[in-house]
Amino acid sequence: MDLKCALEECSMALNLFLNNKFSEALELLRPWSKDSMYHALGYSTILVMQAAMTFEHQDIQMGISTMKEALHTCQRFRKRSTVVESLSSLVSKQSMDQLSEEEMHAEICYAECLLQKAALTFVQDENMINFIKGGLKIRTSYQIYKECHQVLQMTQGNKNKNETYHQFEGGVKLGIGAFNLMLSLLPGRILRLLEFIGFSGNRKLGLHQLREGASGSSLRAILCTFTLLVYHTYVSLILGIGEANLQEAETLLEPYLQKFPNGSIILFYDARIDILKGNFEKAQSKFQECIAAQQEWKQIHHLCYWELMWCYSFQQNWLQAYRYADLLCKESRWSKAIYVFQKAAILCMLPDEDVKAAGEDIVSLFRQVDGLRQRIAGKSIPTEKLAVRKARRYNGAQPVKLILPALEMMYVWNGFAIVGKRADLTESLLITIEKEETALQNQTSRTEYFIDDLCLLQLLKGLCLKHLGRLLQAELCFNQVIQSEKQIKYDNYLVPFTLYELGLLYKQQDQREKAIRYIETAKNNYKEYSMESRLHFRIHAALDSLKVTPASTP
Repeated sequence: MDLKCALEECSMALNLFLNNKFSEALELLRPWSKDSMYHALGYSTILVMQAAMTFEHQDIQMGISTMKEALHTCQRFRKRSTVVESLSSLVSKQSMDQLSEEEMHAEICYAECLLQKAALTFVQDENMINFIKGGLKIRTSYQIYKECHQVLQMTQGNKNKNETYHQFEGGVKLGIGAFNLMLSLLPGRILRLLEFIGFSGNRKLGLHQLREGASGSSLRAILCTFTLLVYHTYVSLILGIGEANLQEAETLLEPYLQKFPNGSIILFYDARIDILKGNFEKAQSKFQECIAAQQEWKQIHHLCYWELMWCYSFQQNWLQAYRYADLLCKESRWSKAIYVFQKAAILCMLPDEDVKAAGEDIVSLFRQVDGLRQRIAGKSIPTEKLAVRKARRYNGAQPVKLILPALEMMYVWNGFAIVGKRADLTESLLITIEKEETALQNQTSRTEYFIDDLCLLQLLKGLCLKHLGRLLQAELCFNQVIQSEKQIKYDNYLVPFTLYELGLLYKQQDQREKAIRYIETAKNNYKEYSMESRLHFRIHAALDSLKVTPASTP
């Protein structure tokens, strides 16, 4: 199996995969997966994707062991170097000229496998040793990509560029692009914590490399496209300031929609873009299409259920939202704690008779949450931690009701930035919040959570007002939270998050200095609160958009 044939077969497998023929793609790659680096890479990549989607222990184990085999296969094609040579760099001029075409591809495939194996290592096990091992793998992978990038630059002038050279080029663009983009998202303190010597992320370079890769015709073009799509439709929302480049996302997806009109992964992104535009009704029917498109990978259905649950939540159609939260609880392994909390939170929004009709008991659901949390790389998942902490209010003999927990979770996933595109729905949410606020103020006996609950409502109310263009009222709501700081007992995340939101509000009004001051206060003056790292990601993105170069804090 020579390089050219291997690349052709992998291209066929990729087409099968994008047409929902997942097992056929695996069958095509399996026979050669021990003897061809591209078959090995393709075969193990599909299994890793499956593991990342199902979170089933045996899938993760399977993903890790096929990745090990793939690394072994790639290693056989890499240039054998003496100890002295390997201590000097791969890219000394002479050694680079001596690399055969096959050896160049082996480097890039090896780096790609290493990266995926590291990602799975993080998920698989919680001990710190694995975390460090994973970190070292990522570092090696990054070094290889940097060196291959130098090879590209050195060979750019060569006249004899053939198809396989372009495939190599695609691989480098994917690696350099993805690394730079992901590293550019990391707040400085996390980068310092990881101490990845020589690691620096340049977002502009990353996006540029991925765009070039996506517009090429290499095998990796689709992977560059998917990386950009994940960035535009998820990362920039959950870890950014909620400004997604939907125009680019649509342009990237268009050719694939033409080529794979029933491809479930393609349909999924198409529907997700509609959500981000505020076209919830259109998105709902597209997600149904995506679910109907294939039955083999149920985990794609689960992604759709999650999105549908939010779609219906934005519309305050709580009964339908409950249906999908319930399906997730029953079918998906991803995060039982979040699903059960989410289901109970949605039930809180329904009238008692609907809850009874569904045969559910809200208190017992909240009490299950603590026992369901999991750990990744030795750490609890921040959103699970928040869910567990909030659910504790139901643990005592006298449970204390949570206030609009479904809307609080909507904020956690930055849902207000999405629903804010629709004034009608934002207005309805505002009415719900104000109704709750009146009820809370009129309570005869106040619980110890009274101020916390009031502040949560002010934050949510401020967000609605901001999206409705009532900026002065929004500012008053945010300030009320900040002024209540000393009285907040449990939800200590409210103040830093509100400072950040107030900063964004000033940014919107072009009051740059004020915006920076509030966002920097949120960054520097608060520690040890729920979802702290998520806020630091958002702060990093906000300061980046205000063109603030991060001061090197000790």
